Amino acid sequence: MACTGTDATLLEGLVVNADLIRDLGRPDRHDAAAAALVTLGAVGVEQLVREVMDAESPVDWRPITAVLGQIGDAGFEGLLQGLVSASTEESRKRVGFAFARLGVAVLDRYAAALAHPVPLVRRQAVRGIEHCGEAGRSAAALVPLLGDPDQEVARQAQDTLIRTGGEHVIPLLRRVRERGAGRQRARALTVLAELGGEAALSRADTAAIERLIRIKLPEDRPEPLWACWNHWMAVPGGDQAGIMRTLGLSNPRPVTFALGNDIVDGDGCDTDEHTGYERVFVTPELAGWTLVLGAWCDPHGQERREDVLRLCTELSGRYGRAQAYYYGGQGDSSAWLVAEHGTVIRRYGEPGEAEDELLTIGEPLPYERTRRTELGLHPDWDAAQESEDDEDEWRWTAHDLAPDIARSLGAAIPLDLAADTPSRGTGVIALTTYGVAHGVPAGAYRI
Repeated sequence: MACTGTDATLLEGLVVNADLIRDLGRPDRHDAAAAALVTLGAVGVEQLVREVMDAESPVDWRPITAVLGQIGDAGFEGLLQGLVSASTEESRKRVGFAFARLGVAVLDRYAAALAHPVPLVRRQAVRGIEHCGEAGRSAAALVPLLGDPDQEVARQAQDTLIRTGGEHVIPLLRRVRERGAGRQRARALTVLAELGGEAALSRADTAAIERLIRIKLPEDRPEPLWACWNHWMAVPGGDQAGIMRTLGLSNPRPVTFALGNDIVDGDGCDTDEHTGYERVFVTPELAGWTLVLGAWCDPHGQERREDVLRLCTELSGRYGRAQAYYYGGQGDSSAWLVAEHGTVIRRYGEPGEAEDELLTIGEPLPYERTRRTELGLHPDWDAAQESEDDEDEWRWTAHDLAPDIARSLGAAIPLDLAADTPSRGTGVIALTTYGVAHGVPAGAYRI
């Protein structure tokens, strides 16, 4: 069947468009091709969107998206339809990236798309608003999505408000907590806590959280305490109040194990505006030991090591023994400090930093000697006399050694706690002098 004149013209136009799209990927032709495609306007949108969705396309989706953004409403609508019609996970992913990056010029279209019946469109519209940096300006439209029936959409709205909503969103979220729809209220509380911490919460919300903690505490059982960077002190006995006095801690507040762990883990990661030393989790007595957890307990880092040395010395003078440990969550480094009866008998670390050996105090502990013997190394060593291979072998072994050192000394270990670990008392979050002076990070945590 012969092509009509109209068909031939259309076919020729498609070929031209395809060539222009390919030219977007060529630096020497990009500008001219982009200008030509923008001039074509809505005529070329369908082909551009198909190219974005094609995982085999040799052209990156970014310059195509830039062209669609310059085309305007027709480009936006084309990508929206691509989101609705995409049949594979890969094509949905690619068109979603493009749709969410059309820029602030289509901010109003993103806001309107928050009501689209397809959840994927709503979710990508939220991402588009975030990429515009306008979540605060669009907060009134985003907040209803905290109660979206699709949990991915609700979570996207929550995370976007946390990342870019800003403190001026807090009054709006407080109103949601007071009289908003039920499905919005829980996530609104999470956003409030992340944006402003306890200070952002109403007295009613604070009282409700404290009441929930009191309800959970009688049934709360020990659980493994694990963070990206694990720092802790271990003191024999259950004199929680006396240990806190010796350490200069204040304002203790009862917490569950999950809440205590979440707080110190979050504080250790959130160091942009805070030191990470503001709070510690002081456990109840666990198998005959009280643990103090948090970056403030670091026995080896430059900021805290001398203070931790002094504090462990004082604790051991009062309680007979005191220890401090650091263990990297990926087994990348370890450090330990052991004091007895007012004297430090050992400090050693292998964080892989220059001049670590200058921080070493005392002779190797029995377990250190045992491990070296098992490795075929001399149990007592002088780093200056070690062969390079022996030194490397010991260093790699010592990176994982802090928990084993603690076990060898009979101390309770955060990583080993379980529901059947003997427990007496209630754990608390307490402020250090850093926390008293500078306040604490905002955050939402598990109870």
